[in-house]
Amino acid sequence: MKKLIIPALLLASCFAKAQTVNSVSDPVEWVNPLMGTDSKGSLSTGNTYPAIACPWGMNFWMPQTGKMGDGWAYTYHSDKLRGFKQTHQPSPWINDYGQFAIMPVTKSVKFKEDDRASWFSHKAEVAKPYYYSVYLADHNVTTEITPTERAAAIRFTYGKEDSAFVVIDALDKGSYIKVLPAEHKIVGYTTKNSGGVPANFKNYFVLTFDKPFTYVATFKNGNLTKGVEEAKDNHVGAVIGFATVKGEQVNVKVASSFISPEQAQLNLNQEIGSSTFEAIRDKAKAAWNTEMSRIKVEGGTSDQTRTFYSCLYRSMLFPRKFYEYDAKGAVVHYSPYNGQVLPGYMFTDNGFWDTFRAQFPFFNMMYPSMNAHIMEGMVNAYKESGWLPEWASPGHRGCMIGSNSASLIADAYLKGVRGFDINTAYEAIIKNSNNEGPLESVGRRGVKYYNKLGYVPYDVKINENTARTLEYCYDDWTIWKLAVALNRPKAEIERFAKQARNYRNVFDAESKLMRGKNENGKFQTPFNPTKWGDAFTEGNSWHYSWSVFHDVQGLINLMGGKETFVKMLDSVFSMPPVFDDSYYGSTIHEIREMQIMNFGQYAHGNQPIQHMIYLYNYAGTPWKSQYWLREVMNRLYSATPDGYCGDEDNGQTSAWYVFSALGFYPVTPGAPQYVVGAPLFKKATVKLENGKEIVINAPRNSDENRYIRSATFNGENLTNNWLDYNALMKGATIDFDMDATPNKSRGISDKDVPYSMTQEVK
Repeated sequence: MKKLIIPALLLASCFAKAQTVNSVSDPVEWVNPLMGTDSKGSLSTGNTYPAIACPWGMNFWMPQTGKMGDGWAYTYHSDKLRGFKQTHQPSPWINDYGQFAIMPVTKSVKFKEDDRASWFSHKAEVAKPYYYSVYLADHNVTTEITPTERAAAIRFTYGKEDSAFVVIDALDKGSYIKVLPAEHKIVGYTTKNSGGVPANFKNYFVLTFDKPFTYVATFKNGNLTKGVEEAKDNHVGAVIGFATVKGEQVNVKVASSFISPEQAQLNLNQEIGSSTFEAIRDKAKAAWNTEMSRIKVEGGTSDQTRTFYSCLYRSMLFPRKFYEYDAKGAVVHYSPYNGQVLPGYMFTDNGFWDTFRAQFPFFNMMYPSMNAHIMEGMVNAYKESGWLPEWASPGHRGCMIGSNSASLIADAYLKGVRGFDINTAYEAIIKNSNNEGPLESVGRRGVKYYNKLGYVPYDVKINENTARTLEYCYDDWTIWKLAVALNRPKAEIERFAKQARNYRNVFDAESKLMRGKNENGKFQTPFNPTKWGDAFTEGNSWHYSWSVFHDVQGLINLMGGKETFVKMLDSVFSMPPVFDDSYYGSTIHEIREMQIMNFGQYAHGNQPIQHMIYLYNYAGTPWKSQYWLREVMNRLYSATPDGYCGDEDNGQTSAWYVFSALGFYPVTPGAPQYVVGAPLFKKATVKLENGKEIVINAPRNSDENRYIRSATFNGENLTNNWLDYNALMKGATIDFDMDATPNKSRGISDKDVPYSMTQEVK
């Protein structure tokens, strides 16, 4: 009997995975916010948490499994929940700020995080972007949460309990709380943070309940005092109680502000007011569907559809809005740079080393008005701190390398985004190009060497020097293009055009790879191209040698031509995943993720190499891009708790999937082109902000038919391995005829290759 049942079950499982989805009318329902949550410090499958939020919302909410201060605040394999946290965490490595927690308990007062923790099961958990629900077994309480941008509605459904309580934990590092029983209200603030804040930083919160309190207590540093309504110390909180009957629901409305307690109340009034839980939930759902319905995919499997919309959700969480609306409706923000309350937009929680590659180009295509606000926020950050942000959370953080804010600003402006002060932004970019900043990630570390020698030397005690050189010279290319557009002085334009070729200074003709170079002009010795870190950033030479985004043809020439270039690309996949981790002293999670994925040296779990597969298009072998792109999408992504192959990183890894599933990718942000890959779905319809549509048809698409046999653009034959941005923005229909066999005569001529700087500057 078992022999008959098992094949039937397998057949049913395969059928479910292969089932074709021909129409998506409610895209947010395809999202799994738990994608990537089965992670830990030693191995990331996303390092995400279920963000219950509105798109780009100032506040997110999440169930909390980790202890106070643990960056892995929600991990799928955990058994217990310690609370429900308002969070602003962009990454476990950066951690959180301005957070506080709320937790229902029953039977007796339990306020410490381990004491109040409850067993839960994913079988009794519902996670959607706009709604979260879970049953807390130890307390016999169901908790539900639904968000607005700066507030949330929370609902607790109790069993028949004579003693029902709610704990509000303002956490440590300095907090305050006050219970106002007559108003059914609790107010307070938290100062908890992980850095990047001014001295006066506070997140002020307000909670209102629809039921009178029968019990009031506050706690300080682990000591509870009944009847005391106010507390201020390192770590404070409150416990309130009520009498409930079986099935009774207690509703909580909560909001916060980085500006003031009054602004927190205003945010609550403006975004929730007298609205019911259901009305708030429906509005949050509609907010997601409005944005997600801009891209409709058809003809993929259920798994592909779930993965696509789950990645689309992740691509619209960061950077978060760090601004509020005052009583007159004006946009104002608390500055995480100087501590003042100032007019205008502010955004935060983003690392541009990750997101310049795909996420921000995605905004320029799909959400240019939103990106104009983000660019205004960057100008404000410069005005308030003297520097452009590179990794902000909420203010400057010392993380990663490069001065990739130049790429963000240039790509936005060159793609037509307006509504921000481009001249001040350019002034800030020039300052970056000439100065080191107060933190390693701000400005350009090693800039004096770079500007004098054309590279950052290996032997001058500046780590990750070759990676810095490669990123600086790409950023210089974006500055060059922006300087031309702004009619800057000739000498300035020529400077950045020259510096954009600096990648040649760290290219080793012997190994045909990028290599550290000493101040005296000699290459570092010994050289191990599989050594992680050292001259590179979270990767090795095989990963970073492709980081010539703006001049791939120049790189091809250095490597000895297209044939050699293709062999070098092939080697990335055919080499064993050997590594040297001696720079770190242990095997960091990025190394382990490369090692176990069975893609050779290809390390998709980290950003430096994510564009590499598209480079076959520059060397006359586009079918190899088509093959490997489908392999990565099929094998390394799924809408499951282990659904990524490394850190998701603020939307970048998700945006890679979204672009790649549509069939093209921005290899060179700042250039008016996308490089063609191959579409994943039979049809995709992209509704642009200007009212135009891009329709991508591939009716014969399937897992076997992953190669482009032929293509047309608005009815005209398309042999190019690139799409023109401006033509797409006018609306376009792209038809792909897909096949199971590579077409090795298409896209192979010199005119078919995408942009390289060498094409216009010999």
